[in-house]
Amino acid sequence: MNKKPFLKKLKEQWPLQVMVLPGIIFMIIFCYVPIYGLTIAFKSFSVTDTIAAAPWVGWGNFKVAFGDKFFWDSVVNTLAISFLKLLIGFTAPIVLAIMIFELKDGWFKKWVQTISYLPHFLSWIVVGGMLISWLSTTGILNTILVGVGVLDSPRNFLVEPNSYWMIAVLSDVWKGVGWGTIIYLATMAGIDPTYYEAAKMDGATKIQQIVHITLPLMKFIISLMFILAVGGILGSNLDQTLVLMNPLNASHAEVINSYVYKIGLAQGDFSYATAVGLAISIISLILVLITNRLTKKFSDRSVF
Repeated sequence: MNKKPFLKKLKEQWPLQVMVLPGIIFMIIFCYVPIYGLTIAFKSFSVTDTIAAAPWVGWGNFKVAFGDKFFWDSVVNTLAISFLKLLIGFTAPIVLAIMIFELKDGWFKKWVQTISYLPHFLSWIVVGGMLISWLSTTGILNTILVGVGVLDSPRNFLVEPNSYWMIAVLSDVWKGVGWGTIIYLATMAGIDPTYYEAAKMDGATKIQQIVHITLPLMKFIISLMFILAVGGILGSNLDQTLVLMNPLNASHAEVINSYVYKIGLAQGDFSYATAVGLAISIISLILVLITNRLTKKFSDRSVF
């Protein structure tokens, strides 16, 4: 690389470089420096030791984790919940965005967008309180279901392990579906309207326009969002789990993040928790790379 053009550009762009400098410093301090702490995954670390002084145990923490029944239970719950969230939660924003996009501009379109965005700004503490109230034996859901004859008697859905997965998935979708439409609506707003005008002249219906114009022109952004979703498939929502989990539904509610939280912070086994977190991060990276390779065929180019 020729240093002179580089230094010349750097000098010309110094105000922009100064603007990004705080972000670079932040990333170095909080993203790169802590990487050294991952070494405790291969050590027997306690709060009375320094990282350097802690004795090495090699792969011992990983062997304990992979032989732990409770760890594998949390993996099963995480995969089940995340797969359902991927199946429903990934497609729902796309469908809702297309429906909003097809509405005529006016008060109703703005009203729908605003209402769909609102749940995103509620914390899981608030949403969890609402769900606990709604799903209790005296809640609105039981009142409706008993009233129309679907249930003979009220049920407390949140204490039923078999009901937890769908509660977690549907509440997460409800909270995030509106916010997830923003990037798709922005993409659709950039589509040349002459495509739709030409399609109308050729007699294409709305469905045909969506299938042959809207979706193909959104392939890249859909691929990108899918890769990001797959990358987080092993990182089920910790806030949601801590709010909705109770001793009666814990067998289906415990996910990897809450398991690591309990082992690492509640029990103080930092080495074990770090080993589990490191393993999950590596697997997530592999999933991202595989998904990127697969979606390349769909979007005609690699996202990364």
